[in-house]
Amino acid sequence: MQHEIAKMSGYLSSLLSNSKDNGKVGDIFEFESQTHNRSLSTKLAALRDNGRLCDVTLIAKGFCVNAHRVVLAANSDYFRAMFTSEMMESRQQEIEMVDIEGAALDALINFCYCGKIRISDVNIPSTLHAACLLQLDEIKEACCEFLKKRLCPSNCLGVREFADNHSCRELVRCVDDYILENFQEIIDSEEFHQLPIDQLVQLLSNDELVVPSEEQVFTAVLQWVEFDLSSRKQLLPKLLECVRFPLCRPEFLINAVSKNALVMADATCRNLVDRAKDDVILQMSALEHPKVQGRRTRACGAVDEVIYVVGGSGTRSVERLDPGTASPVWQYVASLNQERYLTGVAVVDSFIYAVCGDERGTCLDSVERYNPATDLWISDVAPSRVSRYSLGVAALDDHLYAVSGFNDSSHGSGCLNIVECYDVRRNEWTSVAPMGLCRGWLCVSVLDGCIYAVGGKSNGPVLSTVERFDPRVGRWEEVCPMSTPRYVHGSAVLNGSLYVVGGINQSSGGLSSAEKYDSRANKWTPVAGMNSRREGVGLAAVNGNLYAIGGINDNSVEVFDPETNQWKHRSNMNCIRFYPGVAVLQKP
Repeated sequence: MQHEIAKMSGYLSSLLSNSKDNGKVGDIFEFESQTHNRSLSTKLAALRDNGRLCDVTLIAKGFCVNAHRVVLAANSDYFRAMFTSEMMESRQQEIEMVDIEGAALDALINFCYCGKIRISDVNIPSTLHAACLLQLDEIKEACCEFLKKRLCPSNCLGVREFADNHSCRELVRCVDDYILENFQEIIDSEEFHQLPIDQLVQLLSNDELVVPSEEQVFTAVLQWVEFDLSSRKQLLPKLLECVRFPLCRPEFLINAVSKNALVMADATCRNLVDRAKDDVILQMSALEHPKVQGRRTRACGAVDEVIYVVGGSGTRSVERLDPGTASPVWQYVASLNQERYLTGVAVVDSFIYAVCGDERGTCLDSVERYNPATDLWISDVAPSRVSRYSLGVAALDDHLYAVSGFNDSSHGSGCLNIVECYDVRRNEWTSVAPMGLCRGWLCVSVLDGCIYAVGGKSNGPVLSTVERFDPRVGRWEEVCPMSTPRYVHGSAVLNGSLYVVGGINQSSGGLSSAEKYDSRANKWTPVAGMNSRREGVGLAAVNGNLYAIGGINDNSVEVFDPETNQWKHRSNMNCIRFYPGVAVLQKP
């Protein structure tokens, strides 16, 4: 039978190739199905509905959702990173999904199969939250469009807070415009009375605020303060700095503002109003029109360091936190020019450098740097000599050191011990002494003028070993190993000690433990463990504290106080960040 088919196939091919009908020889007909995609989606959904070939079960608050890993990975960068890495979730049959409602998870997984989802006033919070966590951008955008159409004076401030917490930047801009244009109606809402002080200052200081007169701004300030007078009275001076008194009528300034009991009870407020009255009197005497007061600058706190968190799995975004503000909130700044998963980050001359990394399976050798003064990432840095990801990067004496890592896309082989040094003045990379061991997923930190490469994973086991590089002698040497082998952990130097937190141990999985290294005693000692296990955590020393940032399924932040030996939760980032780069900059 096979012989006959082969014979017939050869005969047919011969006939077609010898055909000279219409002068066409060897034509090729390309067929494209118009129903293939829909048919494939329908059949995949049917397999899932019947429980056929499903290879993972997602569990959200007791609600179980069966699915196929390949379908989830094809739809979601979050699942792609989870299933193609060496994280323990990549091998688990059942995966606990943290901070997601069961109904929302089921709806989003259905969308991955059929491309449809229903959004309503009831499910919009849980749907948008889950879409952000799972990095399903189409649903996120659909939710944002739904919320834009539902804006009104009574809900816009709450929508803005929700959008800001979920990194919906376009929606935030849209709501901001709505708030500025509808301020008169908004000040009578319950949400306005609950507005945090920093957001209120930002709103009142905006040049685009639409009001019939500046007197309404003064009235809004008093209304907000009087809503909770006992706790807000001391905030009145800060808010009055946002009121542009030269735009008020002189009689209002003299008869209303100057006679207000709250204003007169505070010396700072009295001085502010007296200066404004003097300005108005001078302008009137000179027959000049009042000039618009410029935007006032918010007073800086005593804290002078800020944190930047760069990239992570499936995102180019960058966030900034100023711990010195009254209510610290993570804010987005300019995104990386390209996605850099498993990148190395360090600071030289107040520039943040992002070195190498993985862009959707492509190992990078490129480098870019961030200028906080212009809020721009610049790609003017020479590429490294070796492409790599999951490397360590440290800054020492105006040089960058790119340490070890992997140089393929398999996340398992191709482990390096190569070290390169970048001279920022010459824009040039050179090779320096290699490490004793090949290792990726490591951490590097600078202590006492030396670079420490801590833990990580080679082509074999998880490592507890530590190597130290002294650029003055140009070689690596082993020092005391950690008490716990770990990789995808975080490290930072605080008060003369090297701290290491979190990561993964091959035997026990995710870790919450922490330990610190004393270089003089060449000894590791345990410190208080974090409140949560954190795999792929970033660590930074800021203003005398340690900040443990993110993880594989986490956007939360914990802060360690060395004086109390305790960890406490702080404000969450806008999105989940697994293995982000972390940098600390001085305020200008």
